[in-house]
Amino acid sequence: MSSSSSLQLYSYFRSSCSWRVRIALNLKGLKYEYKPVNLLKGEQFSPEFLQLNPLGFVPVLVDDDQVIGDSFAILLYLEEKYPEHPLLPGDLKRKAINIQVANIVCSSIQPYHNLASVKFIEEKLSSDEKVAFVQYHIVKGFTALEKLLQPYAGKYATGDDALLADVCLAPQIHAAIHRFKIDMSEFPLLLRLFEAYNEIPEFQAARADVQPDAV
Repeated sequence: MSSSSSLQLYSYFRSSCSWRVRIALNLKGLKYEYKPVNLLKGEQFSPEFLQLNPLGFVPVLVDDDQVIGDSFAILLYLEEKYPEHPLLPGDLKRKAINIQVANIVCSSIQPYHNLASVKFIEEKLSSDEKVAFVQYHIVKGFTALEKLLQPYAGKYATGDDALLADVCLAPQIHAAIHRFKIDMSEFPLLLRLFEAYNEIPEFQAARADVQPDAV
């Protein structure tokens, strides 16, 4: 493991944003202190946490005096500072598709099922409408991803190395299957990738159910 004892990750076990950062840290062999933030108890709105991230979202990475409160920014920071196991390939075309896939997950799928979004929809409409809203956005995003990755996929999303796209896809596909009951028969490539991720030790160690705050 790399010398990175200063790293602290403020995380919630079920948060897919936190999950993707845990995968990246594991792939890069970085030790870190896990700092649980219970979203259901509202700990993300405590004055202490809002000092770290005024949006009140996890994850937050603290690296000595550097504080980063966005998962995509954290992933790029880790890539720059800790080059072990690069998350982005040297090939420009594959680098671009990795960033595109990551952005689709981070901006066009996951925000529609984070805790704040689904709570708002449920309060304004209903539980049934909440589920339909989330499923619509997941299916829309997965339809695009299935097409985008066809020319690039190997063992993993863009070849035979686990990269940025995979880091973001793994927790998103897990949420789709286990939380929102998406029929993955429409997305055979994504399902195959998900099965491959389940065999990688660094991905296994990042799973929600093995985190210190898992319930």
